[in-house]
Amino acid sequence: MNFVVPDFYPAAAEIFVAVMALVIMLVSTFMRRVARGLAYNLTQATLLLAAAITIAVSPHLLAAVVSVVGGIPLFGNGLARLLTEWLGGLTADGTILTFGGMYVADLMGGLLKLIIYASVAIGLLYGRSYLADRNMDRPEFFLLALLMTLGMMVMVTANHMLTMYIGLEMMSLALYAMVAFDRDTVRSTEAAMKYFVLGALASGLLLYGMSMLYGATGAMEFSAIAQSIYHQAANKSVLLFGLVFIVAGLAFKLGVVPFHMWVPDVYHGAPTAVTLLISSAPKLAAFAMAMRLLVFGMFEVAEQWQAMLMFLAVLSIILGNVAAIAQTSIKRMLAYSGISHMGFVLLGLLSGVVDGDRHFALNAYSSAMYYAVSYVIMSMAGFGMVILLSRAGHEAENINDFKGLNKRSPWFAALMMIVMFSMAGVPFFIGFFAKFAVLQSVVAAGYIKLAVAAVAMSLVGAYYYLRVVKVMYFDEPEDTSPIHAPADVRVMLSANGLAIAGLGLLPQSLMSLCATALMASL
Repeated sequence: MNFVVPDFYPAAAEIFVAVMALVIMLVSTFMRRVARGLAYNLTQATLLLAAAITIAVSPHLLAAVVSVVGGIPLFGNGLARLLTEWLGGLTADGTILTFGGMYVADLMGGLLKLIIYASVAIGLLYGRSYLADRNMDRPEFFLLALLMTLGMMVMVTANHMLTMYIGLEMMSLALYAMVAFDRDTVRSTEAAMKYFVLGALASGLLLYGMSMLYGATGAMEFSAIAQSIYHQAANKSVLLFGLVFIVAGLAFKLGVVPFHMWVPDVYHGAPTAVTLLISSAPKLAAFAMAMRLLVFGMFEVAEQWQAMLMFLAVLSIILGNVAAIAQTSIKRMLAYSGISHMGFVLLGLLSGVVDGDRHFALNAYSSAMYYAVSYVIMSMAGFGMVILLSRAGHEAENINDFKGLNKRSPWFAALMMIVMFSMAGVPFFIGFFAKFAVLQSVVAAGYIKLAVAAVAMSLVGAYYYLRVVKVMYFDEPEDTSPIHAPADVRVMLSANGLAIAGLGLLPQSLMSLCATALMASL
């Protein structure tokens, strides 16, 4: 048996993050006096350097970002080819396979990794003072954050069911520990137990579905699975049986109905800094998992899994918006809001194929990716505001904690209003164009009634978003103390809110970037 040495170059970012996680582990063991501040700084440096490495090993990613965002036509021209020759290792279409076909480096994975780095780094920045006030800013927390990031990186670059499962479990186990990190709080411990038990059940369902898929096709690589189904070499009955379990596992990770039970309890029970992390980057990893498994692996049976996603999407949009109305906790309100938003992501995924016609695929999947990225940007700003209003000994987790915010800080009240308007889909913020892009793909696919239902439920959902705005601007403040936050948090939160408004005024750059990434990867 000949052992082929894999090409480690495309996975340089993953290797670097894994090594730095070990470095932080050693720092926490042998340098305890300076470990807290050093661990945070090392984590942020690791995420920054990982982004630089990801760009360095993928010149097509750099060319796509520059050409779309900067408006400079570099993608595919002489300079892009020069970058490719300089860094080497990439095929003509910018996609390579290594580790025996278990790892794929493509434009979609590279772009999602960059957004994951940014969201984790910003989440840790928002939560640092929150963690310090509660004596939770220990090196172990930042170690878990890096391991969670590594798991997500593996998920978005997986081309094999085992690789995908390993990345999923690495991310999930780190999140379970982070939810329970405040060991003195019963609520956090209870939330972590619920998350762990239900997460283990969902992982079992997903693994069982993968075993059925392997039994039906005799392959574990997504490309080989797709080939087996295309050539009708797969056992159709076993394939569809496994597909049901795979969709159930995906639904749990996305947090959609009827596998949503963990979302409000975990969001509410976890420390707010952890809730912010759960609500942002893992959604992108779950989207990547859905794309790899369903679109890249089982595109030939798209009409079967699209019918399942339609059921999940409709229930999620209805229950998420209706249940959010009754919430008094803003964390639980945003949790149910997130369920409805993930329903919109599923709307994009289910609009790709209609009666065997694949003409709609790229537009539908790029709209779903655009919606997922937009939701992450909005969610970070929303929970960032919750963290901003929290202080030592006080959790600003109720809607009433936002009373009179305009009188305490007109600027931050305006930022929170931007977040709420964007989540409600009010023009012209990024949330409006995300909804518009998805609904456009749904209508193009011929699901008119589905689009009408989604719009109607969005109008219902506008109520609880506008309620927060009403509380901030028309109610008297219960707490008149000044808002204290580090300068870097204030600057980043302001930039986050302005990005929601700016990308709403100029949505085409991000939309084109998502479409370009998927066009080069599909």
